Order: sequence, then structure tokens, then C-alpha cells
Amino acid sequence: MSKIYDVIILGAGPAGLAAGLYAGRSRLSTLIIEKGQDGGQIAITDEIENYPGALLEGESGPSLIARMTAQAAKFGAERVSDTIKDLELEGPVKKLIGAKGEYEGKTVILATGAHPRPIGCKNEEKFVGRGISFCATCDANFFEDFEVFVVGGGDSAVEEAIYLTKFARKVTIIHRRDELRAAKSIQEKAFANDKIEFMWDTVVDEVCGEDILDAMIVKNVKTGELTRVEADPDDGLFGLFGFIGYLPNSQLFEGKVEMDHGYIITDDDMRTNIPGVFAAGDIRKKSLRQVVTAAADGAIAATMAERYLGEIE
Repeated sequence: MSKIYDVIILGAGPAGLAAGLYAGRSRLSTLIIEKGQDGGQIAITDEIENYPGALLEGESGPSLIARMTAQAAKFGAERVSDTIKDLELEGPVKKLIGAKGEYEGKTVILATGAHPRPIGCKNEEKFVGRGISFCATCDANFFEDFEVFVVGGGDSAVEEAIYLTKFARKVTIIHRRDELRAAKSIQEKAFANDKIEFMWDTVVDEVCGEDILDAMIVKNVKTGELTRVEADPDDGLFGLFGFIGYLPNSQLFEGKVEMDHGYIITDDDMRTNIPGVFAAGDIRKKSLRQVVTAAADGAIAATMAERYLGEIE
């Protein structure tokens, strides 16, 4: 007979790891299932400045996540690496069906996070990994001394543009508006950086090239004017990084929990519409998606799962 856990947590980003820490510390039998690396989006973030208690110098996504992972393990959370293919969430015992096995729990916390939103230009899929990237810390070194472009105007876009200046000889931020949306402190750093230029009121309409990205067509959203941007002949290519938000990793839950535009709906206590099923982090409908709010969601979800278990036993 397979083990029935008190809590199964799907996803090991900040929300899932915080939930694992709280559940384990409450002496609940806890299983964290993650199909990839711990951390989700934060694992590919170079610098973290806005998480309370973060190291003032040199805190990165991987360093923060490593400590979160160690904390969850310290309090007994078990781990499985598996890809979940289906879920049965109704009833007193929930079942998660993975590629490697099946897992049962009295409660489930859904913390699968989100993934980068595509830039939305013609031919985009052809050039992902061949000039287009959504991870500066992963791919910046491929563009050392080349020219790169960053699409977006929020915190992530501007922070990653600043990071890319450590590698690229020139970074141009392409933004559909005439001013950035990033925090003022981040904007100030960008405007003071000699390597950063701006292309305002502009979107990428099409990307071009044979095997690698060497040209693109951009569109002025106010005038409709199209402009072709080509790589420096000596380079033969350039980089295009997209940072225009995220989409929830929620396809698995369609028809199983209540959602709004792909985001799981919860109350303030992370409860979904199904008893014993909770959601935490970027996967849920909320106003602010940051590491600090994901961790708070996870703590609340685990605490409410413990309370739910007390009520049914």
C-alpha cells in the first residue's frame, strides 16, 4: 500500500519550498514534487535586492533558493523528481499521477509557477535558442561583445538589461510605451549606464535570419512605421531577450480547479474551490508576483493545510 502524505506540494519554487518548510516544521508528512530545478523563475535571476533578509552584496536567485531548499530538507520534507501528467483532486485522498509513479496525499498545494510570455513576433519560435532568449543569466555569455536588445519595460526587463551590459557591448531596451514601468531606483541605474540605449513606443514585429537571428523588423506603435534592424556585418548576429511578463503553468489543472485566465482562484488563505486543495505563488490570481509574496503564500497554504487536516481527523 502506497504512503498517503499529509501534504503533497507540486513545485519547488519559493512558494513550494516555503510550504515545505512550514509543513515539515509542523511535523506533517510532506512530499515536494518538482520536474526540473528548484527555484522556478528565481533560479535564473542574477541579482535579488528586494527580498527581506537577502544578502546585501551578492545575493542571486540560485543562492537564495539553495538556502530555501536546505531549510525544507532540514524539517523533513521528502523530495521526488517527476513530471505530473494528471491529478485526481476530489475526495479525502488526492492522487497525482506522474511519469515515474503515483502519489497520494490528504492535501495538495499547487505551486507550479509561471513561464516567460513570448515576445509575440513573427517567426519567434524559429529563433528561440538561436538568438532569442528569456534568460539573461543563462545566455548572456553567448553574446559577449555583441549587441543585444531587451523587450520590456518593467523591473525584470530593466534589471536584466543592466546585467547584460556586463557582457554585451551595447544593450537597447525596446518598450512599447514612452516611459519605463520599472521602479525608479532601477530606472536610475539604467539611465546612468552608458551601454544602455532605448527604443521607445516600439514593438518587435518580425525576426529574421537563416539559421541564427541577424535582423528584425520593429514597429512604432504610434505611427505604424516599420524599421528593419540588422546585425553589425562584423558580428553577423545579435541577441534578443524577452521580459514582458509570465504565463501560468496551469494547463494541468484546467477543468479541475476554478481559474481565471489560467490563474487559480483562491481566497486569502490560499484555499481553492476544492476542499483540501490549496494554491500558492505565481500560479494563483493575485496583484503582486514577487519572491516575498510567493514565500508568504506558501507559508499560509501549509498552515491552512495543517488546519484542514485537524478539522477532518
